[in-house]
Amino acid sequence: MKRTLITSALPYANGYLHLGHLSGAYLPADIYARYSRLNGKSVLYICGSDEHGVAITISAEKEGKTPQEIIDQYHFANKDAFEKFQMSFDFYSRTSYPEHHKLAKEFFAFYLQNNNLIEKEEAQFYDEKAKMFLPDRYVEGTCPNCGYDKARGDQCDNCGAYYNQTELINPKSIITNETPSIKLTTHWYFKFQEFQEFLENYISSHSDDWKQNVLQQCRSWLRQGLAERAITRDINWGVSIDDIPGVDKEKAAGKVLYVWFDAVLGYISGTQIWARNYLGDENRFIDWWKNPETDYYAFIGKDNIIFHTLIFPAMLHSRGDYILPKNVPANEFLNLEGQKFSKSRNWSIDLIDFLKDFPDDYSIDALRYTLLMNLPETHDSDFTWRDFQLRNNSELAAILGNFINRTILFISKNFNMHTPNLTGKYSDFPKEWSSAVHYLDDNFAYNIEVASIPDNFSEILSENDRLLIKSLWYGIKKSQYFMNKFRIKDSFFEIMNIARASNKYFNDEAPWKMIKSDPDYAAKTLYTCVQMIYNLSILFAPVIPFSSAKMQATLNIQHIEIGNNTNGETLENYWDKAMFPNIPQGNPINQLDVLFPMIEDKVIEKQIEKLGITISQKKETQKSEAEGLISIDDFHKVQLRTAKIIKAEKIAGSEKLLKLQVEIGSEHRQIVAGIAKFYEADELIGKNIVVVANLKPTKLFNQISEGMLLAAKTSDGKLSLIIPDDTSFPTGADVS
Repeated sequence: MKRTLITSALPYANGYLHLGHLSGAYLPADIYARYSRLNGKSVLYICGSDEHGVAITISAEKEGKTPQEIIDQYHFANKDAFEKFQMSFDFYSRTSYPEHHKLAKEFFAFYLQNNNLIEKEEAQFYDEKAKMFLPDRYVEGTCPNCGYDKARGDQCDNCGAYYNQTELINPKSIITNETPSIKLTTHWYFKFQEFQEFLENYISSHSDDWKQNVLQQCRSWLRQGLAERAITRDINWGVSIDDIPGVDKEKAAGKVLYVWFDAVLGYISGTQIWARNYLGDENRFIDWWKNPETDYYAFIGKDNIIFHTLIFPAMLHSRGDYILPKNVPANEFLNLEGQKFSKSRNWSIDLIDFLKDFPDDYSIDALRYTLLMNLPETHDSDFTWRDFQLRNNSELAAILGNFINRTILFISKNFNMHTPNLTGKYSDFPKEWSSAVHYLDDNFAYNIEVASIPDNFSEILSENDRLLIKSLWYGIKKSQYFMNKFRIKDSFFEIMNIARASNKYFNDEAPWKMIKSDPDYAAKTLYTCVQMIYNLSILFAPVIPFSSAKMQATLNIQHIEIGNNTNGETLENYWDKAMFPNIPQGNPINQLDVLFPMIEDKVIEKQIEKLGITISQKKETQKSEAEGLISIDDFHKVQLRTAKIIKAEKIAGSEKLLKLQVEIGSEHRQIVAGIAKFYEADELIGKNIVVVANLKPTKLFNQISEGMLLAAKTSDGKLSLIIPDDTSFPTGADVS
């Protein structure tokens, strides 16, 4: 049986979820899971808390708690917020569960036995006072690349450079503030370089169906060449390895699996626990993870792309019988009011805070819809409180809610709160509607853009009827097309267009006039509107589940539960059935409160002020930002020149830095650059580059650097020099 397995990146259990998290990996996955269930597919949606690693221990120390207290606090808070936000996980797991530890150890043992791991002795900082090796985040110092004095042990937050922690200048332990010593320790590395060819073929096979932002990151990493990667760390919080067969207990003492390694395995352990809890047999997880009939979709943010497209697939492939992701529809980042989310600057909207201020079902649906329409699918996008208000008032209320409310009100006044019965010439209207859908399927399934129902198709269907049926059919087909390409925002733009067409239909049919001159015709119109309310309740169900349930309750139809599928059963294909009339004639109808109350300005102004700015300050800030755009004169302060590398050599003791002698016109200079992991010294000699020629000299690794070369850098740390395409171009030329 064909199955659809969906995972969302496991949120880290050391903080509360904010709206940026939701729009990246969770809301799009939930919408896709609900949509797939409505399409009659067998769906399993797995997520859970990522509860190991150094960040947990640091949070625990800052808050004066144990790591277990930290993960319990945030796991249950985030799980509760997810549930209130209507995330339809079939199971929400934890990587601290014993079942997960067992599985992660089994993977490690398999890799060890099959020679996928290499044991290496290496130098690492050691805090003599705390008597512990220091993981990267437990060390701060001066960046060897840019001189930033708050650099972390493995990466500089100022310039983005990656390096070995022992390359830090003036390192300090964040535990004791002491200068650490350097001691040898043993770690295990996964031989990812042995999967280079396999991963190149895997990524190439998805060149036509994966997002470009995903493909570009993958190709960048593969071009640089994969290297072995450490999968153990010297900390005491995580999956220990000292009891794994084949591992030297003395060397393994005090070591755990690196969090990036065991976290992705949480998808599998979560499925095992789900299978045990709901199917009575944990081995039934193989129906999903080892079944070639399973389509696996991994929803993530862009900061997790490499882990899910290269590293995790290599881990699964090496086991031999696990399926690989069919698609990894990664999203970019969501900003807040034009700026990046930052809890340290109080520039954030945590989900638990939103739920405190907006606990009503309709507000949660409005937030889901607003985030949907701002999903950062191809580029970073922005959430603003004004847009939240506008989406609620101008779309959910004015389009969808207005159509439903006016339909129910008219039926209340004229049809005794029942779906109208069709009489006279309109008694066969449902049959003619269905025939029109089949006509569209038979003639335009492969070219929906030119679809139409001819004027002479039926004597019963009016022009407005034909236009509405065509709009419904087209919107459903188009939405399916976009969902298959993970263009979720575009998909539901088409669904909202169906609501727009329904409103237009009500207006053009003018039942308030026809009820007097032709009651049978007015009955046909309102019968059609009732059908559209039901169909829209199905089509909008993945996005606004609370409101969808209310719409179905109003029509006296049992709510179609698509929230989860804990026993693995499938539903009918309700999505395609929404092209047809589904509500029986004479069916009683209930009163409906306003679906989406209008959001007043004062409500939004209060939320903006909670971010730390008043309305007047916000306007002034926007004005200042506009005025803060640099002028051409500002740009010219930076002197960019063409240069040529005439000598290049490694710097002793540094894995990242190269010392370059460059020619800039008639002048020779020395530049120290952190590019050793991307370029060999010998291959740089003779290359034309671009440098900043008026940068103040600085000292890096005891070497004077008299400039900076220009390079392009991806968000995952990959680097490429900016090189003039004319190799004969003279040095010293202005770049402008």
